[in-house]
Amino acid sequence: MADREFPLPSDEQAARDRELIEAVESHESVGERYARTGEVPVTEHREPSMGPSANAALLRDPTPVKPLPMPPQRVGRRILQAGLVLLLIAVGYSLVSFWQVWSTGRSDEARAVDAIVVMGAAQYDGRPSPQLAARLDHAVDLWNDGLAPVVIVTGGNQEGDRFTEASTSAAYLVERGVPSSAIVQEDAGSTTHDSLDRARALVDESIETVLIVTDPYHALRSKLTAEEVGFTAYVSPAPNSVVVGGTELRRELAEAAGVAVGRIIGFERLSGLTD
Repeated sequence: MADREFPLPSDEQAARDRELIEAVESHESVGERYARTGEVPVTEHREPSMGPSANAALLRDPTPVKPLPMPPQRVGRRILQAGLVLLLIAVGYSLVSFWQVWSTGRSDEARAVDAIVVMGAAQYDGRPSPQLAARLDHAVDLWNDGLAPVVIVTGGNQEGDRFTEASTSAAYLVERGVPSSAIVQEDAGSTTHDSLDRARALVDESIETVLIVTDPYHALRSKLTAEEVGFTAYVSPAPNSVVVGGTELRRELAEAAGVAVGRIIGFERLSGLTD
């Protein structure tokens, strides 16, 4: 193979090559320059690039968006559901109240107390009605058992009556052996709350616990009312009550309604509304 002749670089090309070689040989890294001179490299400040979230913020439509209105059918369904829930709660509360009225009327909490309280009922010109007589007969039995040193009889009179329920009850008890000195008469009350509140005011603080005698259907409301006016109350319903059958059931239903409402608004206010 014949030798080829290569042309020598021009002086201008040779000068550029020398400059390139010198630049490469003189190149230093940042670390090398800091080790040689102690110079802290200054980097050019760059604005951070905008990430996806920033771009999204710029692209977000600033126009306010209103929530879509709920369809009328759904609103009506919600109202119906709320009404059904409230109805179920009311029915359940009423059923519980009725069961408590019924069960309290069939329980006897007779025990030693500071006083026996006989709730008033109708009297006929100084003679107790069969309903009141049944309560008084039971009170006599409790007195003879020595459960209390005091008997409180309650109840005022209707317009035109010569006797009050309390005075009629006191005379009936005395005839059956209860000393008149052991009887306290509350003779102005016209409602359960009124009679028990007045009875609380008639006796001193030494009388704290009471045993209430009334008809079974009336036992729970009497007990709760006595507790509201400041007594510690127990009940001993009259076992020979003349209120029985359908009449008793109707009164138990009415008492359940009264107890349910009285527990919410108070028995004093209930008494004012139903007086």
